[in-house]
Amino acid sequence: MKLTEKDKDFLEVLRDFVAAKDLTVELKDDGLKRMVLRQNYGDKIERAFGMTRQGVRWRFQRLFNEIYTEAYTTIFAIESRFGTDLRTMALEIARERIKLRKQAQKQGQLNSYRLKTGNSEAD
Repeated sequence: MKLTEKDKDFLEVLRDFVAAKDLTVELKDDGLKRMVLRQNYGDKIERAFGMTRQGVRWRFQRLFNEIYTEAYTTIFAIESRFGTDLRTMALEIARERIKLRKQAQKQGQLNSYRLKTGNSEAD
């Protein structure tokens, strides 16, 4: 599952609140472990995120307990079968894609970072 622009904006605002210690991320274990967002969900939070407190909780749940955790579940499944030797290659590819995506965004070409294989005339 990919992050949307709204997800990325949410993470930026959340980072600032966590750094300022206005919000914290904690591990909750009530039979099934999950991450939860703690502290005051007041009007300041609603204004900063541009959504209701329930919206903040929903997006946090989706990003941290679904997308983020599922990514590590996938990594664990692959590394338990192939070892960790492929990790450096995967990180190198990810860094390159992020760099290319940022360059494309600066130039206003959102999808131009995609790799051209040269296998077809369309490429």
